[in-house]
Amino acid sequence: MNSSSKQLQSAQSMNMQSRLLAHAPFLVACSMLVVIVAIYGSLQTGVFTIDEINLNTAAAMTLMLAATGQTIVLLRGGIDLSIGGMISLGTVIAATRFGDDPANILLWSGIILAIGFGIGALTGLLISVLRLQPFLVTLAGWSILNGIALMILPTDGGKVPEWWIGSGYLEFLGLGTPVWILLALIVFWCWFRATRLCTIIKATGSSEKSAFLSGVSITRINIITYGLSGFFAALASLYLTTQIGGGSPNIGTDYILPSVAAAIIGGVSLFGGRGHLFGTIVGAYILTLIGNLVFVLRVSSYWQPVMSGVILLLAVLASSYAEQKARKRGS
Repeated sequence: MNSSSKQLQSAQSMNMQSRLLAHAPFLVACSMLVVIVAIYGSLQTGVFTIDEINLNTAAAMTLMLAATGQTIVLLRGGIDLSIGGMISLGTVIAATRFGDDPANILLWSGIILAIGFGIGALTGLLISVLRLQPFLVTLAGWSILNGIALMILPTDGGKVPEWWIGSGYLEFLGLGTPVWILLALIVFWCWFRATRLCTIIKATGSSEKSAFLSGVSITRINIITYGLSGFFAALASLYLTTQIGGGSPNIGTDYILPSVAAAIIGGVSLFGGRGHLFGTIVGAYILTLIGNLVFVLRVSSYWQPVMSGVILLLAVLASSYAEQKARKRGS
């Protein structure tokens, strides 16, 4: 074997190792999910049925939708805490404005989605123009939106039509509405990850300075990125109303940290530029199934956040290890 062939094989081997390292956090998350499902399946009957898949996907869907926007922001190298306020605001608007007229419901659904994108875009603009930390701006946004939600509906209440609630439980070909939404999310991501916009978002997250020197408008990217996060938070609020049948001015708070955790567990880097929605979906399933596992084990519910924290720590360690190895190879 000549030297050129050896060099080629060495390069191919290094390339393969680099790919494995890049996907290591996602593979760890998948392994965690397999273990959790295996344990859950050994303790509970009917786990591997379509009905159970429908139920678990329904339970995880609000988190998946919220985490979709969060994933896009994390790829940019930011974070969005304001999604909690947007989810709460969306549910109370729906519960107080929908009524029974389908045309009115369609109108207000569009308004809620537009509000979500508009507020997110404004957040991105403020971050760029004022050069403020995303954590602080989105924290303030969360507080403001939550306050507006409380002014509209001080306590849990309001209502949405029965047929709207029923739309969250429809089945087609044996698959429930949440599963079809999940498939739509997967199709969206397969398209989005191939777009130039996604490439620019990842590049900006990896190195904002390099992206700026390459002619990328950081302000435009921030507006689009946070706008998409707000849009998916609003979409999550609309789905959530089919589950709770009304509005709740504080319910969005329950999805802020889990949306970040789902993305990180799935291999999305906190430092930006690396990760994908498939990992976030796996992370959302893991966080959802932990609750089921705690229930069937018949242990205190206090163990759920403990187990979630341990899994999150393992995911962060895997991500940190992969990044350190990648930097060493790069250097």
